[in-house]
Amino acid sequence: MTLQQKEDLFAHQDTLARLHEDIPLSDKLSFIHQIILQDFPFISRVAIALFDEQTEMLKTYAHSTEGDEHPFVTYEAPLDAAPSLREIIQHRRPRLVQDLNIFTKGKHEHTKRIAAKGYKASYTMPLYQSAAFVGFLFFNSLEEHPFTPKALRQIDIYGHLIALMVINELAAIRTLVSAVQATRSMTHYRDIETGLHIERTAHYARLIARELAVDYKISDEQIEHIFLFSPLHDIGKIGIPDSILRKPGKLSDEEFSIMKTHPGKGREIIDSILEDFSLYALGHVNIMRNIAEYHHEAIDGSGYPKGLKGDEIPIEARISAVADVFDALTSRRAYKVPWSNEKAFALLQQLSNSKLDRDCVKALLNNPDKILEIQQRFRDDELV
Repeated sequence: MTLQQKEDLFAHQDTLARLHEDIPLSDKLSFIHQIILQDFPFISRVAIALFDEQTEMLKTYAHSTEGDEHPFVTYEAPLDAAPSLREIIQHRRPRLVQDLNIFTKGKHEHTKRIAAKGYKASYTMPLYQSAAFVGFLFFNSLEEHPFTPKALRQIDIYGHLIALMVINELAAIRTLVSAVQATRSMTHYRDIETGLHIERTAHYARLIARELAVDYKISDEQIEHIFLFSPLHDIGKIGIPDSILRKPGKLSDEEFSIMKTHPGKGREIIDSILEDFSLYALGHVNIMRNIAEYHHEAIDGSGYPKGLKGDEIPIEARISAVADVFDALTSRRAYKVPWSNEKAFALLQQLSNSKLDRDCVKALLNNPDKILEIQQRFRDDELV
C-alpha cells in the first residue's frame, strides 16, 4: 500500500464528529441545525420543549437560534393550553403544518409569539423515552409549504438523531440524580427534610433561575439542571454522625465544625458517583457540584467551606441557598411551626446582600402567587 493510499483511507471527515465533543446540548443542536441547513435552507429554527409530568407544564429546554430570533426563552405553559400539541400525543404521530395561518385566530401566548417572529410552517415530532412522553421537537420555517415528502423523510432521520441525543442526556441526568437520591435514601433520610421539601426547593430554584435568566445569561438548559440538582444540595449530610445531625439543641463549636464539612463531603460523594457511572462528560454537571459544595457560602464572605464572597459564589449555589432557606422557614419541623410567607419574606430581605444574594431574593419575592401555587401543590399534609 502506497503512502497516498494510506492517506486516502482517512480522507473523509465525519460530518457529525462534533457531536462526540463534551459540549452542551444546545450547542450540539445548533451544530446539527447548520448541517440541516445545507440540505434544507428553509428550516429556520430547531427547538426542544420538555414536559413536566408533575405539573403538566411544557417548558423550553434547548434551541438552535441566536439572539432575539428565538420566540421562546425561559417560557412555560400548561399542555392543556395547547390543544393542537396534545393531539400529537393522542395520535402518537408528528404534526405537519404547511401554513401556520390556520392558527391566526389563536389566542394562546405561544401561538402569538410564533406568529410575531414570522414563522409560516412547522413540523413537530413527539419525543418518547420507553413509551413515556417527554416533550416535543420543533422544526420551523419562514416559508409556506416548504416540507415535501422527500424532505420529510430526511428530516425524520435528523429528528430521531436529535431525539436520541436529548433522551440520552436526560437518561444520564436521571441516572445521576437517582444514584444520589438512592445514596441519600440508604440513610432513611436521617435529616429532617421531607420528600416534599425536596420538590418545593426544586421549584423555588427554577422560579428564581427563570427570573434571573436574562440578566445572568442562564439558558433554559441550565435552568433545568438547576431545577434537577438543587434538591440534592445537602447530600453530604449522610456523612455527618446522627449525634450531630439530629441533635435537638444548639451545636457546640466542635460539633458545628464537623457539620460544616458536609458541603465538601457532598462534592466527594457526587464525584464518586460520576466516576462510578462514567458521567463526567454529562453537560452542566458542575452545576450539581457547585450547589453541593457552595450552598452555605455567604455574600459577605462569612459562609463555608471556603469563605467565598459575592460573585465568587456560583449563581446556581446562590439560587439554591435562597430556595432552601425560604422553604426551611415556611415548613413545619419537629422543633418549629411554619412561618408565614410574609414573615419569611421579611427575613430574606433582612439577609439580602449579607448572607443571601440580593437578586436571588428579589427574584423569589417578585412571585408570591407562584410561590403559593408551589406550596399548595406540594403540601406536607401529613404534618399538618
